[in-house]
Amino acid sequence: MSTTYAYAASDATKPLAPFEFQRRAPRAHDVQMEVLFCGVCHSDLHQARNEWKNTIYPVVPGHEIVGRVTAVGPEVTKYKVGDLVGVGCLVDSCRTCSSCEEGLEQYCENGWVGTYNGVDRVDGQVTYGGYSTQLVVDEEFVLRVPANLDPAGVAPLLCAGITTYSPLRTWGAGPGKKVGIVGLGGLGHMGVKLARAMGAHVVLFTTSPSKIEDAKRLGAHEVVVSKNVEEMEAHVNSFDFILNTVAAQHDLNPFLNLLKRDATMTLVGAPEHDHPSPQVFNLIFKRRRLAGSLIGGIAETQEMLDFCGEHGITSDIEVIPMQKINDAYERILKSDVKYRFVVDIDSLRK
Repeated sequence: MSTTYAYAASDATKPLAPFEFQRRAPRAHDVQMEVLFCGVCHSDLHQARNEWKNTIYPVVPGHEIVGRVTAVGPEVTKYKVGDLVGVGCLVDSCRTCSSCEEGLEQYCENGWVGTYNGVDRVDGQVTYGGYSTQLVVDEEFVLRVPANLDPAGVAPLLCAGITTYSPLRTWGAGPGKKVGIVGLGGLGHMGVKLARAMGAHVVLFTTSPSKIEDAKRLGAHEVVVSKNVEEMEAHVNSFDFILNTVAAQHDLNPFLNLLKRDATMTLVGAPEHDHPSPQVFNLIFKRRRLAGSLIGGIAETQEMLDFCGEHGITSDIEVIPMQKINDAYERILKSDVKYRFVVDIDSLRK
């Protein structure tokens, strides 16, 4: 057991505050790491405020984690002390169901274990996340961070990066494909970077004309203001794939109209309330598909990190001390960040 310092929410209405707890001693296959940086995901805010009605308090959020290995269990073979590593949204799964056997742990039929607000499969303890000074995780759910990338900029890749990479790969984004990205936030800006690096023709949809210049800087070939009917109509029936990253309730029909026959729009934003149901004829008459996607498995997440290493891709971030986390949450609600907050966990140690 080792004393760990963190920030936690004690209930849905209180701000996050300092919290101290004991991390378990490493088991045979565990990696212990000193947390260096932790990204701030909108999911953290949802969980801290119990907006998904499943929070176990106290909750220590954080599932975009980069750290340095400080100890390993006696049977660990993949990592050694000093390695730069990452941990994303999962720290365990059943490992025996068909999804797990296919490397799709995020769809574990018996329920995967979240990095926080989950229940450990061995000791039944609630998991605490990366808003903390150290972490202990089974080596099978630890990832290797490319040495050429900024560790702070890597942190959001462990959720925002894989959440956008997985559907782009699954639905074949690449050369010769026209790909739309809806929304330019923490997820959307990664979608633009990754789709461009994959070789697709990238169109960013935004409600804010002020984001046009930044979207092009990030790699979008074109930018469409989605409130402009003429701009939208110019792209009807032309997209091979659309990745919708918006986490607020909105009308999906204008975007479904833009898909070619047999093309897909995939949702990755997780709104507090469901979107209005789309018009059935929009789907029927072009055999269009509306789909969803959840993060990625461990192997695919490593593939994504390696891809980002090869292409020099990190998240655009604003680094903050842990003591500013509650201010960051309020700014997230105002979309006042370009494009992801990352906590410097050294601020907790001081």
